[in-house]
Amino acid sequence: MDLPVADNVEERLYKVLVIGEFGVGKTSIIRRYTENFFSPNYKLTIGVDFALKPLEWQNPPCKINLQLWDIAGHERFGQMTRVYYKYAIAAVLVYDTTRSATFDAVLKWYSDVNSKVMLSDEKPVPCLLLANKCDLDEAQVDKETLDAFCHKHGFIGWFATSAKDDTNISDAFEFLVSKILEMTAMPSQPDRSAVHLDDGQDSERSLVREWKDRCCE
Repeated sequence: MDLPVADNVEERLYKVLVIGEFGVGKTSIIRRYTENFFSPNYKLTIGVDFALKPLEWQNPPCKINLQLWDIAGHERFGQMTRVYYKYAIAAVLVYDTTRSATFDAVLKWYSDVNSKVMLSDEKPVPCLLLANKCDLDEAQVDKETLDAFCHKHGFIGWFATSAKDDTNISDAFEFLVSKILEMTAMPSQPDRSAVHLDDGQDSERSLVREWKDRCCE
């Protein structure tokens, strides 16, 4: 949403987890979305990294800071996920359309999120599924299968994406933000679902300190 909004509109910070197996393209997706940049070579994410995407939203008018937490896909970092998931309001679960094993692991990650973080009304955080690397010749994306899978397991939807070609990256995140805004506008959802900017920065610093302290023990 690139149209300008008034200077006095509400500013919000939303923490979104980006999760999935090692090598599915989580870092590439985040870099493409936040910096419009793609590289075929990235270093292994150790533990967690994060990036910020500012958005000017029109309906409702607000300034959104989307904080994307890139969670390492290697299972040896799994014991720390409870710390990383803290304060998240949504999740993006990524798999590689050329590696069926990464799709087989989707429900493991989904279950992990649901067991460690929830909304303030104790409902699961909304989760969007990304079928990544759809530009590759060996990619396998079956619309009917993914529609049924998402409906059965409670995902809010799915997109076939390519960070390399910039396919559906912005569309996917804008869809997710629209669902977050719908959710936080519901009367049953307390206002604290949307983290205010100052509180979010404090929680971010606290989480990073906590992670560094544990890693150095």
